[in-house]
Amino acid sequence: MNEFEHRMLAVNGIQLSLYSCGPLDGRPVWLLHGFPECWHSWQHQMRALAAAGYRVFAPEMRGYGQSSAPEAVDAYDVLTLCADIQAAMDVLGHERVAMVGHDWGAPVAWHLALLEPERIEALVTLSVPFAGRPKRPAVEIMREVFAGRFFYILYFQQPGVAEAELDADIALSLRHFLGDNVRLAPDQTPDTPLFAHSPPPPEHPAWCSAEDFQWYVRTFAGRGLRGALNWYRNFERTWQRTEPLAGRKVEQPTLFLIGDRDPVGRFESYTLQRMPEHVPHLEQHTLENCGHWIQNQQPARVNALLLDFLGRHYGA
Repeated sequence: MNEFEHRMLAVNGIQLSLYSCGPLDGRPVWLLHGFPECWHSWQHQMRALAAAGYRVFAPEMRGYGQSSAPEAVDAYDVLTLCADIQAAMDVLGHERVAMVGHDWGAPVAWHLALLEPERIEALVTLSVPFAGRPKRPAVEIMREVFAGRFFYILYFQQPGVAEAELDADIALSLRHFLGDNVRLAPDQTPDTPLFAHSPPPPEHPAWCSAEDFQWYVRTFAGRGLRGALNWYRNFERTWQRTEPLAGRKVEQPTLFLIGDRDPVGRFESYTLQRMPEHVPHLEQHTLENCGHWIQNQQPARVNALLLDFLGRHYGA
């Protein structure tokens, strides 16, 4: 893995682990991973972007890998996560960047675009759409929609509950998550463990090798998923803190990609419909026969769309 350089940055009160590659004089492209992923989930994009002349930066986000994982639940709201990346860009002297985010990395990227309309020159998000600040915290809506039923995000809300199940066997938990996340909203009671009725998962996801899967396992080994789960426990705090952003549109050229088999497309169907109102310069593609782990399930297609978009809106 010598092709990827690693360093630790002291930013925003934490240590941020950062991997990079590509020519030192290349235009910077940031890649923000989601849950329960790792910087290595971008390996295919990092190589393709570097080969195209870009300088690529893939952090281990707060709570993941070698980056700090503060104890306080309220240390993981979206604006705090954005501040980690903003401070890192300051340290590196980045005045103009392209920002890319998948899964939970997408909301961070969306909000960075709102907060940094000059510095974020081009935006690419995968799997999680954006339609402005909701009228109330999303978790309140989830509690109403899924009243009396199981929903994984609600299961994650009480600190310690999900950790007790998921940390007991991290490799097994990741095999479940990454192998078939369609079962994240199964027909079970709210107090049932997440994977209680799931069949045994494969030894590793079909879209990665056993060696690649170990990068995900090492991300959580020795620390568990607490920090990563805390991202889910900040819907209300994020909603409160983003009041100044209410009504603001994402004005940058934006590429949005989603798989046609991604369950997020079902959960967020209303947001997907409204997105063009809030993202006026939007280019959107749905990848056929593709699930949630889009950049690994169809790396060649994602890379082609990503490089074409950056070539038109950001340059090499």
